[in-house]
Amino acid sequence: MNCPLRFGIINVQNQPWIRMLENWKLVEDLGFDSVWIADHFVNPHSIDEDWFDGWTLLAALAAQTHTIRIGTLVTNIIYRNPAVIAKEALTLDHISHGRLELGIGATSKGDPSHYMTGVDEWETGERVQRFNEVIEVIDAMLRNEVTSYQGSFYSVKEARMKPSSIQKPRPRLVIASIGQKTLKIAAQYADTWNTYAGWDLSPKQTLDFLRQRNELLDKYCAELGRNPNDITRSLLVGVTQDTPFASMNAFYDFVGRMCEVGMTEFIFYYDYPKMGTDKFLDRKMLERIAIEAIPAIKAKAMV
Repeated sequence: MNCPLRFGIINVQNQPWIRMLENWKLVEDLGFDSVWIADHFVNPHSIDEDWFDGWTLLAALAAQTHTIRIGTLVTNIIYRNPAVIAKEALTLDHISHGRLELGIGATSKGDPSHYMTGVDEWETGERVQRFNEVIEVIDAMLRNEVTSYQGSFYSVKEARMKPSSIQKPRPRLVIASIGQKTLKIAAQYADTWNTYAGWDLSPKQTLDFLRQRNELLDKYCAELGRNPNDITRSLLVGVTQDTPFASMNAFYDFVGRMCEVGMTEFIFYYDYPKMGTDKFLDRKMLERIAIEAIPAIKAKAMV
């Protein structure tokens, strides 16, 4: 492997506060690079289960951790004004002493966050246009003390951002994308491109998809005059048919294959039994991977 690798954990907020806190502290103590939370009004796959708000919970968890990078995977744009998202990110950057990674995505048409918060569903074209404007507003506001913006869907007028963010020129933007149109947005603005590849893809389909999308991202970067190596390539693991936690050998094989097609960051579900033990990490496998596998993989990648 000739790519710098990062490993993170996503621990979704369907658990009591104390358990969430214990999980995040464990992940930090084990040396993972990042830890993430989801952001929907409810769990879109199980709307009746317990579910906390992502950003307020992230603020509390930021205050209880110290070194690990933290973030949203990904911020929901349905019911939040982009200027408010920018202000929340600025605040979290300070609470975390510069550890925030701002994940943001276009969400999906079927997200119950639409009807539960009284927001009409957007067609795909409108969704992409809104997403592009949201990114433009957030990027501008996190870089500048005063921002004005007028788009087709969003506008801000002389929006103040003081104090400035700790991270310069702004906190890292993690842009989630599967489609080509949002991938072009990632090429222009993202510090990290994140994807889940697609629901229930076979291992071969997953590799083919990621290879193609990485090549497209490189192409879009070239068209913009941007160095494609400036963008981290991040994979949310657990949605495809791959079973990286079936054994340690399966884990090594999975990371190796994904790295070969261009992925440089891996984010795994932890303490999420609905995913199945071959797709999510239980504590035993979490500790084995952190202590045995990740240091060995990173050392090999440095050679």
